[in-house]
Amino acid sequence: MTPYTIPAQTRIGHVHLKVADLNRALSFYRDLLGFSVTTLYGDQAAFISAGGYHHHIGLNTWYSKDGPPAPVRSAGLFHTAILYPTRRDLAVAVKRLLDANYPLTGASDHGVSEAIYLNDPDQNGVELYWDRPQAQWPQKPDGSLDMYTRPLDVPGLLQELV
Repeated sequence: MTPYTIPAQTRIGHVHLKVADLNRALSFYRDLLGFSVTTLYGDQAAFISAGGYHHHIGLNTWYSKDGPPAPVRSAGLFHTAILYPTRRDLAVAVKRLLDANYPLTGASDHGVSEAIYLNDPDQNGVELYWDRPQAQWPQKPDGSLDMYTRPLDVPGLLQELV
């Protein structure tokens, strides 16, 4: 049997997160990160997006209203990764977080991308990143990717705003 390969144009369409407090989640995703609300389902759920897509992120309290965060040491979502179109766009987001004194949990250069890590108010992991142009991705001698994790030069990233 020939192995199946998923079509190259396939994308992850959206992520749907359980949250304890919808307004608190919207304060983070809408007010701090800048997503737009495309629709609300009363006080139980919201769909948010960038650029008018029907939704990149769904937020709901259907099974989680006023609940505790999911245990860190359990199976589940590690993080939602939000891809910014340019390095400057990532720098704008990082500056907004720093100006709001929002805690970051990490900042890494992966060779193929630069990323900032944080948790949303429900302790769901969030990665904010931008991809370097594919021609700049580091490669091993055999042509495979040579991704790594090194400290991100955050002051250098913020120089994009000068």
